[in-house]
Amino acid sequence: MSAMRFFRARVSRITDLTSSFRRFTFTGDDLDRYGDPGYDQRVKVVFPASDLPLEAMPTGEDWYARWRALPEDERLPFRTYTTRAVRHAVREVDIDMVAHEVSGPASAWIATAKEGDEVLILAPTTAHEGVSLGVDFVPPRHTDNLLLAGDETAAPAIAVILEQLPADARGVVALEVPHEDDCAYLPQHPGFDYRVAARGTGPRHTHLVAAVEDAVERLAPAGRGGEIEEIDIDEGILWEVPRTAKGGAALKRAPLYSWLAGEASAIKALRRHLVAEQGVDRRAVAFMGYWRLGRAEN
Repeated sequence: MSAMRFFRARVSRITDLTSSFRRFTFTGDDLDRYGDPGYDQRVKVVFPASDLPLEAMPTGEDWYARWRALPEDERLPFRTYTTRAVRHAVREVDIDMVAHEVSGPASAWIATAKEGDEVLILAPTTAHEGVSLGVDFVPPRHTDNLLLAGDETAAPAIAVILEQLPADARGVVALEVPHEDDCAYLPQHPGFDYRVAARGTGPRHTHLVAAVEDAVERLAPAGRGGEIEEIDIDEGILWEVPRTAKGGAALKRAPLYSWLAGEASAIKALRRHLVAEQGVDRRAVAFMGYWRLGRAEN
């Protein structure tokens, strides 16, 4: 398992990539030891509060239990993001965040942050060994096609995956974003068909669901529907990444490997369609409910 630790980092640059995607470049004295296991590496970003300094955040291996034990008004807020890029030589890390209407401490920070502001980032170190459980893209060694699907919160992870896949990889990207100019966010990969569209003022998930259903019908051979365990997204966590006991891919070969991430109700519906209706082997479907409408992560 990867060694994880908190890094104190300050904003050195802010770049508005599109209407919704804002890149924060962080620097820090020890970011040359910030690990980058690759693909969709999840990290936690801890934001300061007006009445709480970053020093109020518990650190160490038991940080989460200690954080949970604090009174609610003494807990610093944190959210999960994807490492977008690491440049060890200059001690820099890029994290792309979604800018939207302010609805909580993370969106408020994203909207008002300036150069010099500091955060804590819980991330792997360069000393990590073996499998990083923060990487959820774990496809079989032999995969005919890949399906990468999600909403804007999944876009940074999809971007990193596309950049790191070999040129001969094949598949479909299905992405739903808030605004038309957000469609240009993803890097291009020669082997992928891009089904990216703006949500605009229409119902959420309409494009995403339609694009995934079309892709699966074309890419997945007909099969018998599998039985799935229903998950109450109001009570449980919608998250499953099929792995072997050693952390590798659950299958040696698959005609289609699907990586689905975003708002939990949409991901739950897509998972049901792939496994229960289309008959895709559940061991070839990774699904992550990154967030839930009306619910904060912590």
